[in-house]
Parts: sequence; structure tokens; C-alpha cells
Amino acid sequence: MTRALKGPTDHVVVVGAGLAGLSAALHLLGAGRRVTVVERAAGPGGRAGRLVRGGYHIDTGPTVLTMPEIADEAFHAVGASLRDRVELIPLHPAYRASFADGSTLDVHTDADAMETEVERFAGPAEAAGYRRLRHWLTKLYRAERHRFLDADFDSPWQLLGPDLVRLAALGGFGRWENGVARHLRDERLRRVFTFQALYAGVPPARALAAYAVIAYMDTVAGVYFPRGGMHALPRAMAEAVEAAGAVVHYGRPVTRLERSGERITAVITGQGRIPCDAVVLTPDLPVIYRLLGRTPRRPLRLRHAPSAVVLHAGCDRTWPQLAHHTLSFGHAWRRTFDELTRTGELMRDPSLLITRPTATDPALAPPGRHLHYVLAPCPHTGIGPGPADWRDLGPRYRDALLHELERRGLDGIAAATEEECLVTPADWTEQGHAVGTPFSAAHTFAQTGPFRPRNLVRGTANAVLAGCGTTPGVGVPPVLMSGKLAAARITGTRRTTAVRITGARRTTAAPVTHPVTRTRPRPEGARP
Repeated sequence: MTRALKGPTDHVVVVGAGLAGLSAALHLLGAGRRVTVVERAAGPGGRAGRLVRGGYHIDTGPTVLTMPEIADEAFHAVGASLRDRVELIPLHPAYRASFADGSTLDVHTDADAMETEVERFAGPAEAAGYRRLRHWLTKLYRAERHRFLDADFDSPWQLLGPDLVRLAALGGFGRWENGVARHLRDERLRRVFTFQALYAGVPPARALAAYAVIAYMDTVAGVYFPRGGMHALPRAMAEAVEAAGAVVHYGRPVTRLERSGERITAVITGQGRIPCDAVVLTPDLPVIYRLLGRTPRRPLRLRHAPSAVVLHAGCDRTWPQLAHHTLSFGHAWRRTFDELTRTGELMRDPSLLITRPTATDPALAPPGRHLHYVLAPCPHTGIGPGPADWRDLGPRYRDALLHELERRGLDGIAAATEEECLVTPADWTEQGHAVGTPFSAAHTFAQTGPFRPRNLVRGTANAVLAGCGTTPGVGVPPVLMSGKLAAARITGTRRTTAVRITGARRTTAAPVTHPVTRTRPRPEGARP
């Protein structure tokens, strides 16, 4: 059993209306707590925000949705359903991989379709290897799901047990790249099942094989896209939070936390004081520790994942070779990870993620127009160019990126771009992300499981952390889990009500509205 908060927890203030905060709020409401959500922005979403320019509806955060049943757990906590509020469209293919030698591979999550595609791409021996790899990834996920991913730790000793032995027997404490190489000889195919190491912030040659469960989520469990864009998910969650009776304040940055000894007694914003019995904190770790007035001591300095430059381009045309998600690989691979995590150089031969959301939902752009999202990993500002450097470097890097895209077959993309938004590590820094990365702490061994920054901070009796910097880590599913784990710390209970999302293609979306800046009136008789 993990430790729960002691003392009263009737009224909980959740700081931040991103995915972690909204998940925590829904689980707390389902457990009977009174909840107030305070968000500095004008609406919900956090990293999963929305920007509208010239009729283009741009998701400013994650673009890949996997494991939607984890989001549905949060809705289910208040008697609601993800399917009733968001139309989820399964992506076929989940990705298209484009390689520097001119070859392409469509990555299917259906086993038979993917086996056929791998056989076309690399022959029958690799197709058989894919089947074995899929089986291994599935066993890894089953071994980790409830005991390691969706779990809190108060001590490394809690790892000990039959589940740890099972994970070790599966090779979970070996190296990710080696685990994949046992099944696949084709180097291009290995990339498809290891590029996800970028999410973990560790090169696949050094990452724990246990993190190959991210490849399971991408290539086995299925990839989805919410109609209306990724921002439709936090928007729907925020509506469910309000419908369940929470008070939500937008446009209210938290300036400090009022304390009495080890307890937080109120959350202070520019608009006033909000008393609380407990608080869930979801900003980036440096912001949280500054509010708490203490930074936990660690034997090793916290290491961060690489950052990214993102170019959002609204164009008057598109290119037929692009799927919804296209992985555009350069020739270089090991050197690329070296540049991103060790030398701090910009990628000389970049591997890119190109997302075309209008391939699935044309309504995200004006009629006849197309939206493209180009993500180029780059070093964080702790080892690479600093925020001030990016002010000058950004426009030049944007031009170089467009030139590289033209060279890779997106001819005329610069001329076709009529609306654009460039996001660099300088912008991530301005938003409060440590060392200019939105991907937070890397998933090194020393920052995994019980060694990751805890969601309880010593010296504070009634504050719990949630978000990608704490347990279990980075990515949409882990961040949603972090909100559930934070709620469990407060309530002392664990909800295990996962509902498998089926028939997603047949779902219909309930009408949704995007709240701008509003305060839900407090129910009559409620305590201040």
C-alpha cells in the first residue's frame, strides 16, 4: 500500500487545467471531494492547448493519442463516458515511415495488416520477426501496466515481488534497442519500434527495454485522433469536471501557497484567496518547487529530455505522400541521438515527425486548405543553444527546416505556407518549462519508477504533484495516470474502472463549447 494524506481532504484545489489536473479533478469528484480548479490560461488544456490563426485550428501540444481507455477511466469516475463527448477516429495507418533510401512503410496496429506490410517491405523472415516482437511487446505491457506504470511508490523496496521477476525474465532491464534487435534484423524496421525513445529522453541503445511499452502503445494498442483536434480531449474533460460540480477559475495564475506549518491552507491568486484542505500541483517541477518553497534533494542532478522545434504551417496545398502521421527519417540515427542528448548540437541529418491533422479532420482548416505540424527534436537549453540564442537562431532554423522538407519531396512548401507559428526552446522556457523542454525529466534508470521525482514532497503534508515530471512520466497516457495517482494519494483509494474503447469509428461527439474566462458559480450553501 502506498501512503495517503493524513488529515482533512474535503476540499481540494487543483492547480492547472491540463490533462493531469483534469484527470485528478475527475477522480477526486468521483470519490466525493469538493474540487476547485485554478488555471492561469483563459481555457483548459495546458500543454494540450489550441491556437486559432486565419481559420486554422492548431493543437499546440501532443498530436498522438493512444490508450484512450485511460482517459475514459477519468470520465467513468463521475459516471460519464469519453465516447459520449469525443468522437475518436482510429488512424489507419497509425504512421507512415519514410526512409532516406526512398523506401516507405505503413505502420498498422492490426497484426495481420502489419505482417503483410512488413513482408512486402523486408521479406517473410522479418514478417515472422515482427510477430515475435509484437508478442514480446504485449507481454511487457501486461507485466508493467498495473504494477509499474499505474502505480505509486514510497520506496524502491515496493518493486520487489513476482512482477519484478516476471519483468526481468522478459528482458525489461536490458536495453530497448537490443530487445527489438532480437526480433528484427532490418535497421529501418528497428527504427519504427525504437524512435519512441525520444519521448523517454534516452537513446534506444541506452534506454531500458521496459520502456518499449511506449512502442506497444503506438504500434499495437492503436493510435486515435479526436474529431476537432487533440484539444477536444481536455475541453471535454473540463466540461465533465464542471458538470460534476467543480468550481473552475480560468485566467488566474497562482502567485503563492499559504501555509500553516506543513499544511497548505490556501492557494493565492491575483484575484484572491482560495482556502483548501489539500492541493494538487500540476505545473512544471521548478514552478511547483518554487511555490512550495523547497526542492527535494536528490543524489544525482535531475536530467531532462531533449526539446523540440515545432513549425505549424497552414498551407494552400498538401502532398499525397503524407499520412496523418509521417515519420521522416534521415540517414543518421545513432549520431542523431548523440547530438540530442550528449553534444548539444542541432541535428545535421534530422529525423522529423510530420503530422497532417486535416487528413482526418478537414474542418481544422479553411475549405481547401491543409494544416501541417513539423516536429524537429533538438537539445534542451542546458546543453544546447540557450533561450537568447534561439531568438536569432529560430528564423534561420525555420528556413533550414523548410529547405530540408523541400529536399525530401514537399516541393513548394515554403511558398504554400500562408499561416505559420514557430515554437522553439525559447518559447518553452517562457512558458515555465525547465531547460526549455516540454518533455520534462528524462526516463533514465535513476529517474524511473520509485527513483522519479515523487508526487509527495517531504515537509509538505497535504500537497500532491501530478504531470509529466512526476510518476509515472511523459506522454498522454502516463500524464492521465499521474492525475489518477494524485487523487488516490488524497482519497486513499484506487479506482480500477478502465473501460475498453470499442467501436470508436461509430461514436458521435456531443456538442462542446470552449469556455474562455469564466468562474462557475459556487453552489448555494457551499463553503468558501
